[in-house]
Amino acid sequence: MNIDSLRKFCATLPGATVDVKWGADECHSVGGRMFAVFRVAGGKATKLSFKCEPSRFLELTDLPGIVPAPYLARAHWVQVTDARALADAQARELVARSHSLVHAKLTRRDRDAIAAATPKRKAAR
Repeated sequence: MNIDSLRKFCATLPGATVDVKWGADECHSVGGRMFAVFRVAGGKATKLSFKCEPSRFLELTDLPGIVPAPYLARAHWVQVTDARALADAQARELVARSHSLVHAKLTRRDRDAIAAATPKRKAAR
């Protein structure tokens, strides 16, 4: 997986915002709640953490290169320590699902505000 292209993908998700926390972690959030965290060293992302469903937590952490995320494992977050652990498409799918899980926990007012601010896509013919 290409971690830097995944950082760009996160920014395209509806309502996504980016800020830096804890000095060197690039946090992607929706409605003020994190859905993906990238450890950045020297301008390059080295690790990725994201939320997953409880049913997928053990499945993902059984893969080589994926461990329970420090401090967030109790909330079913995993950390990808080796970029070869996931293919690009699989990583995008998992991060998009993390975004969906966090988005679903927002208040209705916050979800409606994000929907109103998201540009509508034209229907394919």
